[in-house]
Amino acid sequence: MRKSKKKKNAKSLVIVESPAKARTINKFLGSNFEVKSCSGHVRDLPKNRFGVDVKSNFQPEYVTVPGRTKVIKEIKKKAGEVDRILLALDPDREGEAIAWHLAELLPNKANIYRIIFHEVTKGAIQEAVKNAHQIDLNKVNAQQARRILDRIVGYKLSPLLWRKVGGRLSAGRVQSVAVRLICEREREIDAFVPEEYWSVTAKLRRKKTDGKEFEAKLEEIDSKKAKIVSGEQAKKIVDKLKKEDFFVKDIKTKDKKRYPSPPFTTSYLQQEASRKLRFSASNTMRIAQQLYEGLEVGEEGSIGLITYMRTDSIRVASEAQGEASTYIKEKFGSNFAPPTPPRYKSKKGAQEAHEAIRPTSIYREPERLKAFLTPEQYRLYKLIWTRFLASQMKPAVLKITTVDIEAGRFLLRATGLEIKFKGFMVVYVESQEDGGREKEEREVEKEKENILPALKEGEKLTLIKLLPEQHFTKPPPRFSEAILVKALEEEGIGRPSTYAPIIQVIQSRRYVEKIKGRFHSTELGRIVTELLVEHFPKVLDVKFTANMEQGLDEVEEGRVDWVKLLRDFYQPFMLTVVKAGREMKRVKRKEKVTDEKCPQCDGVMVEKDGRYGRFLACRNFPKCKYTQPMTTGVTCPEDRCDGQIVEHRTKKGRTFFSCNRFPDCKFSLWNKPVEKECPDCGAKFLVEHRGRAGHTFYQCNDRECGYKEKEDVRDE
Repeated sequence: MRKSKKKKNAKSLVIVESPAKARTINKFLGSNFEVKSCSGHVRDLPKNRFGVDVKSNFQPEYVTVPGRTKVIKEIKKKAGEVDRILLALDPDREGEAIAWHLAELLPNKANIYRIIFHEVTKGAIQEAVKNAHQIDLNKVNAQQARRILDRIVGYKLSPLLWRKVGGRLSAGRVQSVAVRLICEREREIDAFVPEEYWSVTAKLRRKKTDGKEFEAKLEEIDSKKAKIVSGEQAKKIVDKLKKEDFFVKDIKTKDKKRYPSPPFTTSYLQQEASRKLRFSASNTMRIAQQLYEGLEVGEEGSIGLITYMRTDSIRVASEAQGEASTYIKEKFGSNFAPPTPPRYKSKKGAQEAHEAIRPTSIYREPERLKAFLTPEQYRLYKLIWTRFLASQMKPAVLKITTVDIEAGRFLLRATGLEIKFKGFMVVYVESQEDGGREKEEREVEKEKENILPALKEGEKLTLIKLLPEQHFTKPPPRFSEAILVKALEEEGIGRPSTYAPIIQVIQSRRYVEKIKGRFHSTELGRIVTELLVEHFPKVLDVKFTANMEQGLDEVEEGRVDWVKLLRDFYQPFMLTVVKAGREMKRVKRKEKVTDEKCPQCDGVMVEKDGRYGRFLACRNFPKCKYTQPMTTGVTCPEDRCDGQIVEHRTKKGRTFFSCNRFPDCKFSLWNKPVEKECPDCGAKFLVEHRGRAGHTFYQCNDRECGYKEKEDVRDE
């Protein structure tokens, strides 16, 4: 037998998802390696048919993803020229599935290996190559099960909605539950009846000096918690307090440690980026992907700046902790570094093989990299960097002083707060949106000390003023992106890596809309949710969805068979689909009648929701098919254009505004214009913005002008 000739200059082919990642990895490997990008998923279920053979153990029908044929051909050609293929896809289910699909398409399967790394750095890549291994089929099966579950629900429920509600509506295993949360919150707000209550605050100072004023709040009347429900009652209490002498009854002080938050998981990164930076979840993940895959940073060239950004673990590698400890001692002093590295406990079910999101080196300071990053990249990198640095520092030490003040039958309380040691707070303080913390901790978040004067027990105080104030109980706040992500994670709905696409989908389908940073359910969202909850209570049940996620985790761990999981879901689900097809009533959506007349047939124009935003349509449809976009009432500012600025939506559900004379006029902007003239430059309109604290304000669209109105109160 003729022996095959050995190849010269034997090489390994390394396959990654993106060209950016390929460029970064390429410089870490020698000439015996060639790195190619597959541009993401190469195979998926077909778009135009169900694509799952239920009778043959849910066998999926995979087809080549549109636009990937050329890439696959090139990879196959290269694979035939090398001795070894290393599949270097992301270290999660999706990455494992892409690796498996590539292995199915390529020749020489005996020479195909999987390599995993959590940061795109030289050391991590070289270590991964040394530890090449086989594809994890349990992870692949978990991804297949999720994909097929979503296909079953989407393909069986969506046509039902088309028939019963109309339009090209969609339903999803996870997205529909997310919409349900928003709709239920809307019902809570609608049903909420505010209750009046009052507080009484005394402004006091030490009697013997002209010292600093301080405030004390009425807490008890006759040793019972003060409950003031009307202005009349508050006035009577104030009148009585004016006649009393005020004495210091009791002083208590305590030191309290405040510990730093752990480094970011995917969910917490999305929440904090929403609160601090006003980034959407999808924008956060897009920028984080760029930081992970590698960017050109001066002399270092292309380097990954953060670890893998899809993780639910808060574990940190010992090497990274050691480096952070050294940095803290150098920059802040040894008293800011704990004697032993801090340990944080991940939530139940977290994949501890992964790390938290952290900088690949704490010595790559944000300010040093600023010149090489876009403003968005810099802001997100700085957030990740400071959060990780703070997580490796000592806790802050707070001195809490509580003073009880007696005034006859009344007890008032003053609380002082002094920061004795800032600890981690020198670099980072976590933001809070839901007001769930005690007052003393909320004050710390603002980094505002409130130091009381040196009072003594039994000391008589001087009353300066009594301040009664009316309040009303508030309904629960509407979901912002941060609160929604937090709710999805707490309820176990979906996975952190799916939150961004879920939020994007429910907006693009017009089930919810974001107004001033808060999600409001639309009429369409409420109709669809009510129908699905009535006829598919199990699918829309939060706990059922969470249990399904747990089942997928167990498939990944090899404890549950993926086909059995699908079969257990499919059979009862299809019985419900058949029953709903018979019993679900057709719903006619309400049309909002306007005062406008159709210019073609003089019919009445009605307001409707469309895929790309609200629009006006003639009520005589289908005889008359005239439509026009909704106008904002603002005239197009372009010279010689008499068009109107109208609202539109992108395919991904993002709202923008443009001239209705497009394509003749291409004026457009992302922020909503309002019909207010700029008092500084005379521009015909201002645009709506949202500040860091969630407040709405208006400013001139002309950056050179720079006019900005005062912010309004946040809409809760």
